[in-house]
Amino acid sequence: MDAIQVKLTALWVALMLIYLLGDVLRIFSGDFKPGEIMGTQVSQTMWLGIAVLMVTPILMILLTLMLDQPINRWVNIIVAIFWFGFNLIGLPSFPGLYDRFLLVVSLAFNVLTVWYAWQWD
Repeated sequence: MDAIQVKLTALWVALMLIYLLGDVLRIFSGDFKPGEIMGTQVSQTMWLGIAVLMVTPILMILLTLMLDQPINRWVNIIVAIFWFGFNLIGLPSFPGLYDRFLLVVSLAFNVLTVWYAWQWD
C-alpha cells in the first residue's frame, strides 16, 4: 500500500470522527431539537438524503483503500472539494463555537486531502 493512500485514508477517518464529534457535542449542548434542522421539520426523504450524504466519507475510507491510483486520486480530489464547499457554505449557520471550530478543522483536512491526492504520482 502506498504511503499517500494511508494518509488519505487516515484523513477520511479523521473527518468522519470530526462529524460524529460535532453531532455528539450538539446533542449534549442542547443545540438541537429532535426531528428538526434549523427549525424545519425533517421528512423521511430528507433523512435519507442526509444519510446518503454522511455515508460518503465512510465510503471514501473504503474506496481510498480499494481503488487504483489514477482513479483514487481524482475521486479523493473531487469528493474533498465537494465537502469543502458544502461545509464552507454551512459554516455560518452553526451558532456554536465548538461547531465552527470543528468545521474549520474539517476544512483543513479537506485541503490536506486535495493536496496529498494532487501530489500522488
